[in-house]
Amino acid sequence: MFNKILLASDGSEHAIRAADNAIALARNIHAKITIAYVVDIKKSKANVLHNRNSICVERNRKELLMLTEQKMKRENVKYEVKILSGEAGPTIVKYANENDVDICVIGSRGLHSLQEMVLGSVSHKVAKRVACPVMIVK
Repeated sequence: MFNKILLASDGSEHAIRAADNAIALARNIHAKITIAYVVDIKKSKANVLHNRNSICVERNRKELLMLTEQKMKRENVKYEVKILSGEAGPTIVKYANENDVDICVIGSRGLHSLQEMVLGSVSHKVAKRVACPVMIVK
């Protein structure tokens, strides 16, 4: 069934709801969830310059995923966190396809809703290009 679940997360409200759905899938079949957080290189450089150091940026990333990780621990679900670099949609697709993921769970909207409206949402890009089933959570 779904033994390898990829949860794309940016810490947004939709991503938190997607985490709940990924947990429900994993809990029933004892699957492992990989939480994928994609760092956009261009934004990462700007964040480091703005915050003066990479330690603050790393702490901010961990805070974005903290609630998701707490949910995984509370539900006793096996998980790991992967920090990936690149543009979110293509990076998630590449990871899912190269790692034989059984299902990808993703929120319908992320933290950057204006960008999604202009460029097309990450969830839409993932659903069109990934080789496995995709669950898009509103």
